[in-house]
Amino acid sequence: MDGVRRGWRQCLLGGAVFAVCMAGTTLPTPLYNLYQQKFGFSELMVTVVYAVYAFGVIGVLLLAGNASDAVGRRPVLLCGLGFAAVRAVCFLCATGLGWLYAGRLLSGLSAGLFTGAATAYVIDLAPHGSGSRGTLVATAANMGGLGCGPLLAGLLAQYAPWPLYLPFAVHLVLVACSAAVLLRLPETVGERRPLRTVRPQRPGLPAQVRAVFGPAAIAAFVGFALFGVFTAVSPAFLEHSLDVHSRAVSGLVVALAFFASTAGQLAVGAIGLGRSLPVGCAALLAGLALLAGALRWDLLVLVVLSAIVGGAGQGIAFRGALSAVAQASPDHQRAAVISLLFVVAYVGISLPVIGAGVLADRIGLEGAGLVFIACMAVLVAVAALYLLRRRTPAST
Repeated sequence: MDGVRRGWRQCLLGGAVFAVCMAGTTLPTPLYNLYQQKFGFSELMVTVVYAVYAFGVIGVLLLAGNASDAVGRRPVLLCGLGFAAVRAVCFLCATGLGWLYAGRLLSGLSAGLFTGAATAYVIDLAPHGSGSRGTLVATAANMGGLGCGPLLAGLLAQYAPWPLYLPFAVHLVLVACSAAVLLRLPETVGERRPLRTVRPQRPGLPAQVRAVFGPAAIAAFVGFALFGVFTAVSPAFLEHSLDVHSRAVSGLVVALAFFASTAGQLAVGAIGLGRSLPVGCAALLAGLALLAGALRWDLLVLVVLSAIVGGAGQGIAFRGALSAVAQASPDHQRAAVISLLFVVAYVGISLPVIGAGVLADRIGLEGAGLVFIACMAVLVAVAALYLLRRRTPAST
């Protein structure tokens, strides 16, 4: 019993470290309008600055997504925390757009190292036979951390001094505390290999994972695309179309989407892993419809509802996808396969965001949002039909 309790304590501490790192990646979200005013760049540049992060994540996942399988989880995560610390320094020193690009790129490098390695680490730390609940801790830490970033920055920007500096100083302290915690946690990779054995990943999958990976990747792409555009564009929409100038409200609305994702992951136990992907896609479609209504009629209540419903749909679908992929993966390749799933997800969080930014400069923010929603609705509908016609192994 003591071993089980110790395992869960270590699992939760690992999840807390994961959450702190991911919170830093969304910390600038409610501050982009302030940066726009200070440095004078367009809405397109906001989306490009946001998307630079995703390109950093994808690069690391492809080049070193399997690194923790070889050298161990803790060295990779400590390196990720190092990038997180330098990222915070970049934002603290920002005097122009170049600093923001550097900070967002470092965010991507940090998150890229954490995404596969920390997910696998938290699952490894869970007591034996608790892989499904360990997956829940990992995904909840990921999405919960992403939600805490804009909430923390929004509250500090609204009610404390130095809105462009204090959030990053606070996060720098949290990163230092996380490093101290990580150094006290055990390594879970038994047979470690030298760093030189790590090779860039080719887009390939073990044979036993392929049947699971297709529907999981569809769900991940759609859910992260919705999150990407919502996170990058909603603060500007709230300010310019709804006349909401509170940074705290802006941060809270974005945070709600991520917290709803965590709640959706918790609901999977009642829904069942086999039904989670199609149910999640249906909720994503409902969230897109609510967001379209918000853009069409300029209603804050619909923005909030779209964040909650769409976020819950993303959480339901993503936990089902991640659980199916993790369970189907061989132990020695789990981090690499999880990393590949996140590559697909972060393609979804980057390319649609840039597309929305290009359209926003030409047809306005609301028009760009409606075009994005129409494209994502078609993709969600196709994905839902595909998933209903072809049940994944997780459902059997």
